[in-house]
Amino acid sequence: MSRKYKFYDKGGLYFVNFAVVYWIDVFTREEYCALITDSLNYCQQHKGLQVFAWCIMLAMCI
Repeated sequence: MSRKYKFYDKGGLYFVNFAVVYWIDVFTREEYCALITDSLNYCQQHKGLQVFAWCIMLAMCI
């Protein structure tokens, strides 16, 4: 996410969407997904972050 976007209304509800450059496979290992989910959980427990829903979408070739 660009540093130019700021959330000024602390009581507001925001939709945040992230993408990677050139669609590089970021979540190729379970450890990478755990890193993101652990970070979200930490922020919820220690920083007051309220998350109403989240989704990690993986593209897998079978």
